[in-house]
Amino acid sequence: MATTSLKPIPAASFDENKARHLLSRAGFGGPPRQVAFLAGLGLKKAVDFLVDYESIDISALPKPQYDSEIVRPLRGDVMKMLGDGKSGDAKAIREKLRMEFLQRQAEDRLQMAGIEQWWLTRMIATPRPLEEKLVLLWHGHFASNNRTVDDSFLMLQQNVLFRKHANGNFGELVMGVIRDPAILKFLNNNSNRKGHPNENLARELMELFTLGVGAYGENDIKQGARALTGYGVEDNDFAFHRNAHDEGQKEILGRKGLFDGEDFVRILLGRPQCPLFISYKLYRHFVGDIDEKPTDTQEAVIRAMAKVLSDNRYELKPVLKTLFMSEHFYDPQIVGGMVKSPAQLLVGTARMLNTPARNSGTLAAAMSMMGQQLFEPPSVAGWDGGRGWINTSTLFVRQNMATYLITGKVPGDQNWSQDTVGYDPLFLLADLADRSPGSTVNLLSNLLLGEHAAAGRREELTKYLAARRGGITQGSVLAMLMLVTAMPEYQLC
Repeated sequence: MATTSLKPIPAASFDENKARHLLSRAGFGGPPRQVAFLAGLGLKKAVDFLVDYESIDISALPKPQYDSEIVRPLRGDVMKMLGDGKSGDAKAIREKLRMEFLQRQAEDRLQMAGIEQWWLTRMIATPRPLEEKLVLLWHGHFASNNRTVDDSFLMLQQNVLFRKHANGNFGELVMGVIRDPAILKFLNNNSNRKGHPNENLARELMELFTLGVGAYGENDIKQGARALTGYGVEDNDFAFHRNAHDEGQKEILGRKGLFDGEDFVRILLGRPQCPLFISYKLYRHFVGDIDEKPTDTQEAVIRAMAKVLSDNRYELKPVLKTLFMSEHFYDPQIVGGMVKSPAQLLVGTARMLNTPARNSGTLAAAMSMMGQQLFEPPSVAGWDGGRGWINTSTLFVRQNMATYLITGKVPGDQNWSQDTVGYDPLFLLADLADRSPGSTVNLLSNLLLGEHAAAGRREELTKYLAARRGGITQGSVLAMLMLVTAMPEYQLC
């Protein structure tokens, strides 16, 4: 049974294996020199480096390309002309608008694909891996998808919101979410008006965003919906429609008052279930898969995390640092025990092996086939994660994706040779004095599989490498990488 202790591990025990685990979970993994760099910093400085990432320069990262006006509302005069139906031009205008709408939809789908590829590329290239890992967490937690929102610029704005508060204060993040145009459209809060409340946002705010199932009643949902009346969207921006807001008294979770949306959020943040629920989400993202409900050990750790989160008024950095330095985080039963999400698998492979830039459209399509299309969570509950990532279909895609990153070749490519791969992985061995098959296998196994690679596996790989003609070459190391990334153990981190 794993320890439940959140006490820091002894500083002297923080070696390259632990640094590799830290980089894998608090980021996506990295090549040997990055692991060695973190190990050289020592435990506290390494964790600070990853969590306090604001000072790391990201000016060289690619910027998203977008047009904020592709999706736009009809002008008032045109709406009036269409609405009264008296104008002889109404039919012609209606047809023209229909064609224009279809054209704009097509343009917006292309823009969404470009933004999706931009984010994937940013995850691979960023010197702030925890920032993107947190944005991914909040994307799945406050889930909305472009299939419903139907406006790529609003989805990009939401991504910016998640990045702004990624490692900041969870309370401020929730305050931003109830004013986020994408969420408001996704959960139909534009139709939430005084006298005709729409309960979607209020329900999900309690059930999926802050408290969890069973921590509220149906009347709390109705009253919460009243507090959120008038919170809507105009064009690309949040708009508070005062005339649509219910200014009457509400009673939510035992509190009475003339509450608005912000008051509603403050009530939820004050409930003891909120830090527990958010700690549960942090645990699932950074520490371990949870099937149906936490084990006793997981429950104890989550409760301890919740206390840190609560004591620090929802500031996320203290609980993240406590977790990343803790005995529980580095327990042998935790290391190598999580199923990699498609993002973790793809971005991690690219970062650990420093593979060449491959076609971002092909990579995004592979992510989708593996079950995780960015900006398209399947529902407001986000992705299930854990063992749900792997089935007989996705496993093939996972292996083919790794091969594509390493070789640039997709299934079905014929007559290719290592000369056309465009990737020489020998740099991974740059600091390896002894380039024997055994030492090479140990280095690559540690890099890609971690400490949990079985001794039998290493022996088989060593025999394979020793049997290759020419010794340790670009070709033999390429072959090794494809073998290792096809192993079941590579699906874990």
